[in-house]
Amino acid sequence: MTTTTTAAVTAAPARPAHRDPNVLRWVGAYTASTLGDSVYYLALSWAAVSTGTPAQAGLVMAVSAVPRALLLLGGGVVADRLGPRRVVIGSDAARALVVLGLAATLFLASPGLWVLAAVGVVFGIVDALFLPAVGALPPRIAAPDQLARIQGLRGLAHRCGAVLGAPLGGLAVALGGPTAAFGAAGLLFALSVPLLGTLRLRPLPATDEARGGTALSDLADGLRYLRGHRVLGPLMIVVLLSDLGFVGPLNVGLAVLAERREWGASGIGWILAGFGTGAGAASLLLTVRGRVPRAGVVSGWTMVLGAVSIGALAYTPSLPVAVAVGLSVGLLAGLSGALCNALLQTACDPAYLGRVSAVAGLCSLGLAPLSYPVTGAAIGLWGVGPVYVVSAAVCALSGGYGLLVPAVRKAELPR
Repeated sequence: MTTTTTAAVTAAPARPAHRDPNVLRWVGAYTASTLGDSVYYLALSWAAVSTGTPAQAGLVMAVSAVPRALLLLGGGVVADRLGPRRVVIGSDAARALVVLGLAATLFLASPGLWVLAAVGVVFGIVDALFLPAVGALPPRIAAPDQLARIQGLRGLAHRCGAVLGAPLGGLAVALGGPTAAFGAAGLLFALSVPLLGTLRLRPLPATDEARGGTALSDLADGLRYLRGHRVLGPLMIVVLLSDLGFVGPLNVGLAVLAERREWGASGIGWILAGFGTGAGAASLLLTVRGRVPRAGVVSGWTMVLGAVSIGALAYTPSLPVAVAVGLSVGLLAGLSGALCNALLQTACDPAYLGRVSAVAGLCSLGLAPLSYPVTGAAIGLWGVGPVYVVSAAVCALSGGYGLLVPAVRKAELPR
């Protein structure tokens, strides 16, 4: 008689994230939501410009940033208390209802700018809930060794939304005006809800269950956890410095550079296309490869090399060279950012991930955009070249700091 021991039984290997139906449903929902974002913002800008002055339109576009920045940390507490899937479903359902309601209002009447501004405020509030929950969801749908792949998939979905969303929104505006575009955005948000509802979540370990207390005490507890963590605390500084050095040249400096080199608006488009292609390639690499050895070291050095490319962009002699440099910025900075996100999710206790993701989002979406007016004023005083060099130095400082902190430099992704 033969016996079979437990040791002889080999467990089937885990399915890679890019072949896991559960993960792919999440990617589909995230892609639909990202497309909805792009279409919504295009429709909002068009409706605002059509209704008011350029200054008023700019104010309408900016109002969502204030509640998002003020409430983002609270959104992290909500994500950890209620669970990320529930919050993401509620957020996308709320966005669908609000935007479809706006489409119906525009179809029946001609409301003033105050309605668009009010929708922008609501959108900012919902974003403050949505963003931390999105950051906390991946570890609940896949094993830790698949989180790098999920970051790659998330990057590809984001690029897909950015590349396809604007043409889709433009087509909707051309066919039916802002009403049709808002309707399309609302339907895309609604599409994500049933996909998210079918996700199977991995349970939290018993020791990671949410603790009792008030929302304020939960927030303070999360900040203490982040400050005392050997990897996550320094990683927040890396994220903040990299975004502070990166967003100004890309969002403000690029327009000035294209104007002074007489590349025109199409030149900006080509450079951004090169950047998007490089960032997409970095995401694809992570999706297929799944794990990058010595992730902390690779993240630091790719940011340092990406900083060199950022500085070089101001001194490129021709548009084709600028596009190639933009591609290298996207590839290097995109890989560094994706690895930072993957390390954040694997190093963090899942019970704190909503709050930690909220702090990372605050660094990227709340504090980094403050560099826009500083970048514009500095270019007016000292010119494009010196400002790009200083911005590149800040990005290089980000990568260098990560390499100097032993816990970040030695950080690895799970096998």
